[in-house]
Order: sequence, then structure tokens, then C-alpha cells
Amino acid sequence: MNKLLRYSFLTLLLWIPSVSIMAQVPADTADKVRDSLISDLSAQLQVLNSQLQDMNMQNIMLQEELQRTGRKVLMDSISQANRMRIIDSLRALTPGAPLVVDGDTLLRLYAHRGGVTPESRVETAGELIKDLGHRLTLQADSLYVFEGDFSSDIMAAGEVILSITDIDGLWAGKPRAELAADYTQVIQAKVNEIHDEYGLHRKLWGLALAIVIIAVQIFLLILTNRLFLRWKTRVMRRVVRRLNPIVLKDYEFLNVHRQSIIIMTLYKVMRYLLILLQLFVSIPLLFSIFPETETVTFTVLGYIWNPFRDILLSVVNYIPKLCQIIVIWLCFHYLQRLLLYFAGEIESERLKINGFYPDWAKPSYYILRVLLTSLMVVMIWPLLPSSDSQVFQGVSVFIGIVVSLGSTSIIGNLMAGLVMTYMRPFRIGDYIKVGDTVGEVIEKTVLVTRIRTRKNEVVTIQNSSLMGSQTSNFTVAAHNYGIIVHTKVTIGYDEPWQKIKDIMESAALATPGIKHKPHPFMMITSLDDFYVEYEINAYTDDAVKLPAIYSALHANLLKRFFEEGVEIMSPHIYARRDGIDLQMPENFKSAPHAANP
Repeated sequence: MNKLLRYSFLTLLLWIPSVSIMAQVPADTADKVRDSLISDLSAQLQVLNSQLQDMNMQNIMLQEELQRTGRKVLMDSISQANRMRIIDSLRALTPGAPLVVDGDTLLRLYAHRGGVTPESRVETAGELIKDLGHRLTLQADSLYVFEGDFSSDIMAAGEVILSITDIDGLWAGKPRAELAADYTQVIQAKVNEIHDEYGLHRKLWGLALAIVIIAVQIFLLILTNRLFLRWKTRVMRRVVRRLNPIVLKDYEFLNVHRQSIIIMTLYKVMRYLLILLQLFVSIPLLFSIFPETETVTFTVLGYIWNPFRDILLSVVNYIPKLCQIIVIWLCFHYLQRLLLYFAGEIESERLKINGFYPDWAKPSYYILRVLLTSLMVVMIWPLLPSSDSQVFQGVSVFIGIVVSLGSTSIIGNLMAGLVMTYMRPFRIGDYIKVGDTVGEVIEKTVLVTRIRTRKNEVVTIQNSSLMGSQTSNFTVAAHNYGIIVHTKVTIGYDEPWQKIKDIMESAALATPGIKHKPHPFMMITSLDDFYVEYEINAYTDDAVKLPAIYSALHANLLKRFFEEGVEIMSPHIYARRDGIDLQMPENFKSAPHAANP
């Protein structure tokens, strides 16, 4: 006792400086140090309690020894009640080590046996009891007590199961021999119970049941296969007679042959599911016969049932979020339908908005639909299953990077298409010129524009290229102002310009597609060394027929100049020539008004 008091005093002296040191360190470091000191002191207190118990028990044993040797003076100082009081106080501090076998607590030990702790004693006894109960053969009363000088040993087949000492008797409040007899009965009952489950009789009975289950399962497999094969032809005949092709508009989605293949596949799947259900019942039942494989039954059932249970629980727990997703989708869906309605009204010009053209309606609707869809995805995204997991986020980032790197040109064409939609440089059906390409716009998308030339060639131009090129819209000019058809001729200085003016204007007026109002007009564009350059300008409102109008205008100019005997001075020649024929067709050279050489 004096050693214990000195040790406690030293511990207290060490504790006081530690408290003063902790007051000078940061809070988080002080918490760690305090926790470490508390754990060390707890371990030390447990050691002190154990030593104190051992010393008290040694004191009691000393009193018992003095009582047996006849020292009456010391025996009277500690009575039996006092000893029990001390043991009761120690029992309140020490929970003891329970001997647990297959979930049943058989007894509880409190005292050491030499250097062996109570925990080690009950652990060894539990293993020996299980081993004894698992033997194939066992006598009815296989356990007995061997009385020794210092212990009563509970034995079976010459092997010590558990040794009961005098200290164990003191803890239980019984003599050692009586306590050993009580423990023997308890252990014997547990051994018999285990043997009933793992003995030879149970093994033979389980083997017989296993043979019956296997035989029944084989019979069911054979019966199932035969029944399905027998009814296969009958079922197919009845089903095929009632089948009709499934048609979606003009497309035959599933004909009778494909439907029969699907039904046959479902018929086979049904057979396999029935066989799997039989195995699902018979295999766990077969494993549950023997106690050694009973845990395998629950393991196999867990492999099959746990995924379904987890999925079912996940679905049930996800129902509130699913309802939120449905509500969000419905709101955005009907909002898009409302926008589509207004877009149709604006496009058909039943609804007019100042400054908003009808051809802007559909593109604006598509832009708003994309924005609304993006907003809907942003709102739904956190509600998706496992959306906060790192794997889900990593895949999302990867997809975003791939899309951003691979869609640079697509985004450029898309933005150019949107910009041109609101710039309105042309519409479908307009006759335009882009670079060297001249033709009619037959398709305009957010990515490309297709033009059909006068040679019936369809040219596809990216919107980004179209955005950076100069575009001429003949249709808009013809509708609003009228396109000026113009061409040039060169005539010698010997011809009066008034005559040339009359010839060119009359040729223009005779050309189909040329408007009489405004009246065609001629311009003198150049006075060169050998000739005068004249240009005729005439209006037309038919942009699509420009090539035909030019061709007709040129033909009329040639005809009128040849009829008037006027020579067109291209290439360069002199008006006065020496032995050079007139540059006119033969039938015009003999005309009376032809120019003399």
C-alpha cells in the first residue's frame, strides 16, 4: 500500500507541471497534450486498480491462511461479512471476463490464475468447449471435476477445460468445489447443445435432406424444360395469329416476323427466370441444412438480395428529388411551348412587334429554348443521383473539356449564323453573290449556308467564312430599288454619240425583263485613243434571271448596231482603214447605209 501511495503522489506531481505547461501552449496543441496525458493516466489508474485488487485478494487469502493455521488474533480482525464487503466493492469496479459461446454467456471470471488474465482463461475455455461440442461422438456426461490441492479442474477426456481456484470461489461467494460443480453443469449443457447441432446424427440427417433437395431440383429442371419445349409451338401459333405489324406513320417499325422473334426471346427468358428462381430457393435451402454452411446461405442471399434492396431503397429515397425534377421539367416544357406559340404568331405576322422582323421569330425561339434548356439542366443537375461524387464530377469535367476542345469551329460557325440571322443579309430564295459564287440561297442553318448556282451546282459555305466575306444581295436590291443591268461597247469617233445613245436605249427597251420606268440611260465612260467607250444602264426587278437578261441585252445590242451599220471597235482598229474590210456580218455589208471605206 505504501508503494501505491508513493506512486500516486509521484503521478500527481507530474500532473501539476503538465497543467502549467499546457496553459502556455496553443489551444489545439494543449488539447492533444491533455488527451495524451488523460489516456496515460487512465492506463496507469487501471494498472493501480488491478494491483490494488490483487493486494486485497492476497490480504484475504492471508487471513484465510491464518484462520487455517489457528492464529485466532488476526482471524477475528476480519470477519466474513467484511471480506464479502470488500469483494462486493471490487466487483463494482471490475466487470469481469464473460465466457461467451455461440452468443450465450455461461459464466464470468474475475481473478487471475497465476500470470493468466481472466480474459485469456475464458478465451481458452471457449475454444475447448466449441471443439468438444463439434466432435462427431460424445458421451452424455463427458465432463467431470478433478480436485487438486490449489484448484478444482473441469476436465473432459483428460483435457482441462477450466480451473477454478479459491479466489474464484471468493468472488462467487461459494466454496471452490461447489462452484466447480455448478460450472460443470453449465458447460455440460452447452456442450450437449452444440453436439446436437454438429454431431453425427445431425450430419446423417442433413445428408439425407440434401440428397432429397438435389433430387427434387433435378426433377424440377427436367420438368420445366419439357413443359416449355412442349408449349413452345402452341404458344407461338396462337400468338402469331393475333399479331399485326406495328407501323409508325409510313415506317413499319415491327413486322410480324420481328415480333415473333421478340416473343420467342421473351419466352426463353421466362424459362431461364423460372429456373433461376428454383435455384434461388434450393441452393440456400441446401446450404442451410448444415450448421457449418449456414452462414454461406445468408452470404449467398445477401449477394442476391442486397443489390435489389439497395436499388429499391435508393429509388424510394430518390422519389422526392424525382418529383422536383418532374415539376421543373413540366414548368420549362410548357414555357417553351408558350414561346413556340408566340414565335409562330410573329412568323405568320398575326402578331407584329415594331423593330422585330418575322424571320427573327424562329431563330429567337431556338436561342431562348437553348437558354431555357441550359437553365433547366443547371437546376436538375444537383438533384441527379451521385451528382456530388468525385467520379461524377470528374466525368463531367472530362466531357466538358472534350466538347470545348473539339467544337471550336462549330461554335464559330454557330455564332456567325446567329449574328447573320439578326443582320439579315439575305433570306432563303434570295439571289446573292459571295466571292466568286453567285446563285440562289436554298438553305440557311446555324452552321452552313447552301447556294444553288445557275449551273445547278449546290455550294455549301460555312457561316464563319460567309461572315468574313462581302455579300451582294440582288433580290433585295431588285425589290427595293431595281438592279441596274449595265454593259459597255466601244465605237469609233466617226459615229455621233446621239446615234449611239438611241441604238443602245432601244436595244435595252427591247430586252425582256428590262423595266421601261425608270427609262434606260447611256453614259460615256471613256475617250480612248481609237474609240469611245459607251455604257448602257437599264433597270430590272428580276434578280434570278440576270444571266438571261444580260444575254438578251447583248444580243439586242449586236443586232441594233449591225442594223444601223455601226462597227463595234473592239479589238483596237482604226475608223479609217486601208484595204481592211468592215468588221460586220456579210449580210450587213451590202446595206445602203453602210459606211464607205
